[in-house]
Amino acid sequence: TRPAVISALKKVDLVGRDGIISEFAPGVFIQGLLVHGRQGREIFRRNLDRDFCREAYQYSWEHKVPLIAFSGDRCLTLFDHPLVDSLHTTYHEPKAEIIPAIEDLLAAVDIQKLIFLDTAEGVATTIRPYWSEATKDRANVVQAIPDMLEIVPPGTSKGSGVKMLLDHLGVSTKEIMAIGDGENDVEMLELASLGIALSNGSEKAKAVANVIGASNDEDGVADAIYRYAF
Repeated sequence: TRPAVISALKKVDLVGRDGIISEFAPGVFIQGLLVHGRQGREIFRRNLDRDFCREAYQYSWEHKVPLIAFSGDRCLTLFDHPLVDSLHTTYHEPKAEIIPAIEDLLAAVDIQKLIFLDTAEGVATTIRPYWSEATKDRANVVQAIPDMLEIVPPGTSKGSGVKMLLDHLGVSTKEIMAIGDGENDVEMLELASLGIALSNGSEKAKAVANVIGASNDEDGVADAIYRYAF
């Protein structure tokens, strides 16, 4: 979400009109499902099917697996859980609002993305296999990290969101580089003229990258920016 990006970059003084992100800056958020153009105005939003979201929340409730809905600058869930808190404390996402009834939650917002939270083993052995089959052509499943499973509308990606913003700004893909480490970064890395995958990233990201950079623990993003952008 935009609040998560602003929160993270505020720590390194890159927020505001003189920084690289603000409420008035262009940007691509929520896996490419929310795009802000000039002056920070929203130019694109893609939502998940509501009936599909209902099924996902019924699964969450029955199996007591936390599920977070992303809607614009908000996060929502059915019940409290330590993993829900970690999304806020570790990844700077907005603190999830608890709406303990499925129909009330669905009536409150349009949902762009869902994230199941579990152990890495739980995601790999149970949640991903189940939802890879259950989504069919109604949604796509992707992963950025082992203990989360993201569900997004079909045919969408960070790459498609970035391309929409580039077209809006009149910028060519030849003029950009992208840095990523997750499975959900693949399309964006393929789109950019220079795609850089961090060395501790997923094999799928590294397979499509032009360059394998340093790891997250070695300040790989900063290193790539200084090495290739300046």
